[in-house]
Amino acid sequence: MTAIALDSDVLESRNPATGELLATYPVDDAASVQTAVDRAREASEWWRDLGFDGRRSRLQTWKHTLVRRIDDLAQIMHDETGKPFDDARLEAVLAIDHLGWAAKHAAKVLGPRRVPSGLVGINLAASVEYQPLGVVGVIGPWNYPVLTPMGSIAYALAAGNSVVYKPSEHSPGVGVWLADTFAEAVPELPVFQVITGFGATGAALCRSGVGKLGFTGSTATGKKVMAACAETLTPVLIEAGGKDAAIVAADADLDAAADAIAFGAMGNAGQTCVGIERAYVESAVFDSFVEKVKVIAEGIQVGADAQLGPITMPGQLPIIQRHIEDALARGGRAVVGGPESVQAPYVHPVVLVDVPEDSEAVREETFGPTLTITRVASLDEAVNLANAGRYGLGSAIFSRSRKNAMELARRLRTGMTSINGVQSFAMVPSLPFGGTGDSGFGRIHGPDGLKEFTRPKAVARQRFKPPANLLTFTRTAKDVTSTMKLLRLLHGKG
Repeated sequence: MTAIALDSDVLESRNPATGELLATYPVDDAASVQTAVDRAREASEWWRDLGFDGRRSRLQTWKHTLVRRIDDLAQIMHDETGKPFDDARLEAVLAIDHLGWAAKHAAKVLGPRRVPSGLVGINLAASVEYQPLGVVGVIGPWNYPVLTPMGSIAYALAAGNSVVYKPSEHSPGVGVWLADTFAEAVPELPVFQVITGFGATGAALCRSGVGKLGFTGSTATGKKVMAACAETLTPVLIEAGGKDAAIVAADADLDAAADAIAFGAMGNAGQTCVGIERAYVESAVFDSFVEKVKVIAEGIQVGADAQLGPITMPGQLPIIQRHIEDALARGGRAVVGGPESVQAPYVHPVVLVDVPEDSEAVREETFGPTLTITRVASLDEAVNLANAGRYGLGSAIFSRSRKNAMELARRLRTGMTSINGVQSFAMVPSLPFGGTGDSGFGRIHGPDGLKEFTRPKAVARQRFKPPANLLTFTRTAKDVTSTMKLLRLLHGKG
């Protein structure tokens, strides 16, 4: 197991591949969580008053530290989650890029700007700016313990908030390491703190009076987070599960599509919220595509220091097993692997075809290195099947026709779509990331991600007396008459 409670006060972190004890951490109770939030609230005022330039300078210092020590960070990720070392380094690269983007663009996105006041308000100077919320709470996942939470942490910090972060109990060391390196860059006050523990610690954070709570995890846990936050009307951002689909058109580059989809399904041992779990392939190229994916999947190496590491959370193993068995029991066929592919703590690649759309392997999030491939008669059918589920996070389309691919992308009920690639939207800091339906709501990354951790502030300043003084008890009939004439002029024609 990656993390277990020794007693009510201590959390163990263990390597999921070897069982080696890595470190122990405290289990923070409600009182210690509240203390952290209270300290963060005091720090938030100082951090806010630094302004965009002051925060940018300090975030850049942190960024430079992360770059210098990227291998240290990757090693902790590898040890705690079991993911391959180079995959961990790539994750850190993307997180650092997002940190740099947020620090650089916060002033432009959030700073004061003039907006048109319109003819009715011609005497007004109108402006809007985005102010920090104070303290932002973040509850992060274990599968991408740097990139995913950094989408909230970096953007919340750049927007002027302090942050209290609860990492997953399966990767506490990564969270502690991030906070420690931040403290080296910003030693003055506890602007970014980490609390550790299990679900009760996260629930305490929800009830602690933070300005907003950003959560990444399962849909079921997301609902519990929302319920806890509702007690204090704390707004939430939910990035929950996914059951992402890829569509392969008959005109697609099949070699490229097979290579990308195999990685999208099997990379990180399938433990990716925007991983590809379903592929819908036009009939004309179905057999060829399946064969290409089969060859790739059969060649993937599995092991502690191989291309696919262990399943980080032991409780996921029976779910993966059940989905495979259910698919086969309902008439599906395994072209790679099968139930025997589940060999704790590892799962070897599994590729399934002819799986009914109402099976668990198609409807529910598997979160393992499995892929269902379904033959479709048309792209319209592919879109309908891709949209049929309750999740709506990411998606992918493979086609040589830019026009067709863009049209299909717009029809998919997902927050993000990659064209002729998988998960590429996560690599672009200026693009928003988030889902719909049971995949959650709210956005991290990009301008939307910065605004997510702020409140808009609107200001209307009178520059000169209005031509018609309407907001007073001394207004005249002439004021009303002239306003009605203006109304007809502006909105009465056509």
